[in-house]
Amino acid sequence: MIRVELPAHLRTLARVAGEVIVDVPGRPTVPAVLDALESAYPVLRGTIRDHVTKRRRPFVRYFACEQDFSHEPPDTALPEAVVAGAEPFLVVGAMAGG
Repeated sequence: MIRVELPAHLRTLARVAGEVIVDVPGRPTVPAVLDALESAYPVLRGTIRDHVTKRRRPFVRYFACEQDFSHEPPDTALPEAVVAGAEPFLVVGAMAGG
């Protein structure tokens, strides 16, 4: 079970109040977590990553244990603390401008 924290607008869309917990079969990687998240909350499909290419949407970042996983290879395993449930996997809405 992986704890996932979503930005406020995605929590509203998914109608959840806080973090969500998803069951990730197999090796926990970013794509595996996102597959499980989209399976549990179909309304999120296409909001975090593209429907077809599965590429991360602009201005969305992934963090685990204070490490940015946004540009890591898809087969990169998540840290043990996330897998054990001690730390959450974060989906963060980035900001730009100046």
